[in-house]
Amino acid sequence: MGQLRTSLPPPQATELERWRLGTPAELRDLRASLRDALTRHGLTQGKDLDEVPHLVVLVATELATNALRHGIPPTIVTLLAADACFLLDVADHDLRTIPELADTGPLDSGGRGLLLAQSVTLAVGWYATKDTKNIWASFPR
Repeated sequence: MGQLRTSLPPPQATELERWRLGTPAELRDLRASLRDALTRHGLTQGKDLDEVPHLVVLVATELATNALRHGIPPTIVTLLAADACFLLDVADHDLRTIPELADTGPLDSGGRGLLLAQSVTLAVGWYATKDTKNIWASFPR
């Protein structure tokens, strides 16, 4: 297993939307609301599944699922914008653990959320505040 790099997201990022999740059942509403937010803030769905809005929703789902499964609620998902990118910031309240990249085999049923995020984003990092552990991912705007 590897560690995710410790890094703050770009400081000039402005918060666009925020969601608080307490259970996995709320992920469906997060996905729909996040798609709407991306449209309101200038991204539109393309023809291909690898278009940015789809990837933002996919990564948000993966990171929020990890936070709900392994962290301490509530999970807070924040959509931010900087000059050249959109940012997702997913926070939970478990300060005792640090995010790790899973060493998964081909038949393992989970553990790929951070690896997936790294493969489809511009950058992924994590940081802690006095109350939360945050994982962020950036996407082209």
